[in-house]
Amino acid sequence: MTLFELKGQVAIVTGGNGGIGLGMARGLAQAGARLVVAARNKDKGRAAVEELEGLGTEARFCSVDVSDEASVAAMVRTTVDAFGGVDILVNNAGTNIRKQPQEYTLAEWRQVLDTNLTSAFLCSKAAYPLMKKAGRGKIINIGSMMSIFGASFASAYAASKGGMVQFTKALATAWARDNIQVNAVLPGWIDTELTEGARREVPGLHERVLARTPAGRWGVGDDLAGIAVFLAGRASDFVTGTAIPVDGGFSSLG
Repeated sequence: MTLFELKGQVAIVTGGNGGIGLGMARGLAQAGARLVVAARNKDKGRAAVEELEGLGTEARFCSVDVSDEASVAAMVRTTVDAFGGVDILVNNAGTNIRKQPQEYTLAEWRQVLDTNLTSAFLCSKAAYPLMKKAGRGKIINIGSMMSIFGASFASAYAASKGGMVQFTKALATAWARDNIQVNAVLPGWIDTELTEGARREVPGLHERVLARTPAGRWGVGDDLAGIAVFLAGRASDFVTGTAIPVDGGFSSLG
């Protein structure tokens, strides 16, 4: 197997039916991995599976509530039943509620933290025994520019994504002895359904992003395909506990 080949590998991508998740899933599929697209929306999920199969791989859709331990366990069982194991886990599922901090209800706060951060704990914990038994594994956690910068309208989201970076470091140190590499990707402003909502709700956001991003554009889901293949393959076997921006230079400006 070459450094960037994933033939024979099995990947779960949560939230893999659109945006960043689907962009990463495309990259993994093109490198030869078999995919489980785990998400809530069945129609979008099945469309994503059809697209991935068109790239020449096997794929399945699994309906999951990533904040529910039993649902996550069922997702892993479905993957094992379909493909025999789990080699790669992409913790991408996420949501946001844009409000000033004082306006959040406790239920809203918990919804964002559970969907974005607790889900990564549940999915990683469920996949760990399989990866340990196999003697290898790759976990890719999706952070954000909000892991680094603050935003008045995204305190819960920022807390979850900052936590994702520290969770990544903790897993990396705990599971290195099991030959499991755990890394985070910090996407910049990517054109997705989630950020479409942000552009509607936050006046001037589109113009500020373009002005600050050296690449001069918003990213797209496929901009995350290459980093997914790198972090899922042999090329990154000595890379763990990192948080890698994929942001068109946004974070380089300090």
